[in-house]
Amino acid sequence: MPKPEVFITFRVTQDEKELLKKYCDQEVRNQTEVLRELIRGLRRRLKRTDPKGSADSSHD
Repeated sequence: MPKPEVFITFRVTQDEKELLKKYCDQEVRNQTEVLRELIRGLRRRLKRTDPKGSADSSHD
């Protein structure tokens, strides 16, 4: 797996933060692992216009 190169910072509500913590505790995983998995799962949800399935990063 490639070494992470960038940081993403975003705001969430207290309820969202608590939900993430509860999920992480239940799955015995840290927040980074859980959020990375969620982001990687987005690949399946993208429309299949790019044969490699990669996202267009120009919409950040």
